Amino acid sequence: MKLGDFATGLQHVGLPTNDMDQTIAFYEGLGFENVYETVNQAAGERVAFLRLGGLVLEAYENGQAAMASGAIDHLAIDVKDIDGCYAQARAQGYEVVSHGIEALPFWEKGVRFFIILGPNRERIEFNQRL
Repeated sequence: MKLGDFATGLQHVGLPTNDMDQTIAFYEGLGFENVYETVNQAAGERVAFLRLGGLVLEAYENGQAAMASGAIDHLAIDVKDIDGCYAQARAQGYEVVSHGIEALPFWEKGVRFFIILGPNRERIEFNQRL
């Protein structure tokens, strides 16, 4: 079994921003729709999910955007069994950089996720919407 066996597709791409209003306006100008907006209380960050067809951007205002090429923070893969996926990641020896499986109160029932590092130190999130 491989991690890909748990995947159902791309869930979102994480994009840090220093100016949420500017980011929302820019992507809405490209045709994206702001489908969900909230505040991550634990991180003190405003968060917006912007969708264009099957592509979803998770923009979060953390004041730490790199303002350079390569500024995307993470790629999130949608999964249906986060516990099984996490066990498989550990079994395959992937470097987990989250605190195990974490949770956020996003969407209607929340999400559970964990993050591994790829060979170029890119962050890959495995995320299950509950």
